[in-house]
Amino acid sequence: MMQESQFDQIYAIMEASFPEIERRTYAGAKELLSDPNYRLIPEVEDNKIIAFLAVWEFPMFRFVEHIAVDPGVRGSGLGGKLMTAYIAESLKPVLLEVEPPTTDIAERRVNFYTRLGFHLNDFHYMQPPLQIGMPDLPLKIMSYPQTLTEATFSVCKDILYTKVYKVARTY
Repeated sequence: MMQESQFDQIYAIMEASFPEIERRTYAGAKELLSDPNYRLIPEVEDNKIIAFLAVWEFPMFRFVEHIAVDPGVRGSGLGGKLMTAYIAESLKPVLLEVEPPTTDIAERRVNFYTRLGFHLNDFHYMQPPLQIGMPDLPLKIMSYPQTLTEATFSVCKDILYTKVYKVARTY
């Protein structure tokens, strides 16, 4: 089980890396630690967490909810290294959410994942709110090692909505 100080370090990196709409509250994030499908994978250097992956493991696929690197060590290639290692440890497809590539930063993010072997899927996808009172977020699903069929996307979306976001399938 993760120690409180480790969780606090991870949440601090999450706060520095994601706007409020793209992360859970402290209590909401901490609550996930008891979910058997969820795990945090910290990268530790000199007894300090410098990056992490927050992932969901399902029988059909793996889902990366967050990947973040401490602002002090960004640009070092660590994020790519962590994602490559995560992809390599499983034969299951890996999915993640990205903003549509309509801004410079969103386009750079999509290109980062494309270089790692991910594919942008063109299906309509709305992320349910991660916090009460937040709006839905129009995102895109990227998948590794190939694009998803519409049928597979639909099944994966149902799993994400019911297990990760805890909302009705018909969302």
